Amino acid sequence: MKKANFKIFLPLGITMVALVFSCSKSFLTKPPVGSYTPDVVATKAGVEGLLIGAYSLLDGVGGAGTNVPGGGTWVSAGSNWVYGSVCADDSHKGSDPGDQPDIVSLMTWSESSTNNYLEGKWEAMYDAVQRANEVIRELRLAKDIAPADTVEIVAEARLLRAWYHMELKKMYGNIPYVNESVTYTAGNWRVPNSADVATNNGVVWPLIEADLTYAASNLPETQAQVGRANKWAAECMLAKAFMFEQKYSDALPLLTTIIANGKTSGGAKYALNKHFNDNFNAATKNGPESVFAAQNSVNDGSTAANANDGDVLNFDYQGPIGCCGFNQPSFSLVNAFKTDPVTGYTMPDTYNTGNLKSDQGLKSTDAYTPDTTTPVDPRLDWTVGRRGIPYLDWGLNPGFVWVRNQASAGPYLPIKNVPYKAQLGVYTDKSSWTPGYTAININLIRFADVLLWAAEAEVEVGSLDNAQADVNLVRMRAADPTGWVPGSVALYKVSPYAPGFFTAQGQAGARKYVQFERRIELAMEGHRFFDLVRWGTAATELNGYVAHEVAAGYNLMAGATFKPTSIYFALPQQEIDASTIAGKPTLIQNPGY
Repeated sequence: MKKANFKIFLPLGITMVALVFSCSKSFLTKPPVGSYTPDVVATKAGVEGLLIGAYSLLDGVGGAGTNVPGGGTWVSAGSNWVYGSVCADDSHKGSDPGDQPDIVSLMTWSESSTNNYLEGKWEAMYDAVQRANEVIRELRLAKDIAPADTVEIVAEARLLRAWYHMELKKMYGNIPYVNESVTYTAGNWRVPNSADVATNNGVVWPLIEADLTYAASNLPETQAQVGRANKWAAECMLAKAFMFEQKYSDALPLLTTIIANGKTSGGAKYALNKHFNDNFNAATKNGPESVFAAQNSVNDGSTAANANDGDVLNFDYQGPIGCCGFNQPSFSLVNAFKTDPVTGYTMPDTYNTGNLKSDQGLKSTDAYTPDTTTPVDPRLDWTVGRRGIPYLDWGLNPGFVWVRNQASAGPYLPIKNVPYKAQLGVYTDKSSWTPGYTAININLIRFADVLLWAAEAEVEVGSLDNAQADVNLVRMRAADPTGWVPGSVALYKVSPYAPGFFTAQGQAGARKYVQFERRIELAMEGHRFFDLVRWGTAATELNGYVAHEVAAGYNLMAGATFKPTSIYFALPQQEIDASTIAGKPTLIQNPGY
């Protein structure tokens, strides 16, 4: 589903309060020119338009969040590249240290509650929540919608509302849950959260579950538009909620059914794409692995408004795309793809012993021969741009010359969001200042994600052989040489685990291998920080990461410490201040800020 290219006048949500109070009362009495009042959109066509508007914020772009001082479309990007990758051990901030400096404090877990990025993400997600709620409100006023259509539209709106709340819950922990009864015009927008994380979890997660359960029960198995969610997408979201709640015994039967019977909105049975990189290619998007994705398009008359502009900073600096050198993969991430030279297995305990050869510290004119002797998982070179290795169809990556500031960002480049050279002007926008506006979808949930959740749940209930079978499905695709980078001189070696391997490792060992598989399969896709938090390993992993990256020369991490309270980001101070009633805020800040 494409983003809406029109504006609809909606009751202002809680995220717009500060703006409202800064305006005169006369402004509040005048609808914006060219906008629509609620009675005009209370039709089937109007409600469908509102629903498109709710879908359109899946990429995080276009709502209030992009207007925060010093921000942009990347502040609230649906890929979560800042919060899920840079704030974890996937990637460095990149660029120059002084460019987008708010990311530095986020990356080093030292941000304050006035960080503009946190305000931007909060605004964008609650804007999205209110768009979903507006669908339900206007639906009740419409006279031309059949009962069956009413149920389906409500189901889609509740699914989107749950998704946006889940995004907020992952980031901020103690959040208010906002349903369709909450509007600015009703004067009830100051919805409290809880001072206690456990108490708030008990309030918000059940409401998210209820929305998703309703959606799963009332959505069809297929949709006429592939971007619309179906019942299987709803069940996958519900499984994701269970995984975050550590309700493994609830998640497992649901995941088992999804793996056996689930299908895409287009009607294809869920399956892994034949080749790993098909997930990141605009020409092969919406395949059988796509469970739920933010749909992006270009050259459609929107002047790049429908493109994946939340990731527009995350390309080389002076190479094929030319902007802007952010989100550069870390040394630790690259090392994670090393495999055992005998077995072809991952090495979760020893992967960071020594760094793979890179051009760190070399000049662009220096001779360089990439490492051809250390075996690596082939997914590495579909995830990370390395010097001397083909960079899609752009030729060999020259390394230093494409990197904006190697001394402060490292030698590696992202690649999952990069278009092919042959796709310029076709799957990139021709009207923009950079070809970084692409039609590549944002994979919010893909089937590999589902398989690895199932493997996690199997480990936790003690079914280690089943867990290994799920992991091996993912590894067998990686082992297929037809999907390796053409022309690469790298030594690729990856193998499925032998029968009984997980059982021999025991539950703790099997858990480690499942979690490590998730790291390399989903690297640079915005999941890593939130996975570490839900696993309870964030402090150990990230403090070890700091030591390794600083030793490797990434000095922006020097002195960083991940504290127990860093598992959630700070609630934006602007929102806390705006929530005040009789001198007391209804929003309570997270501990440690």
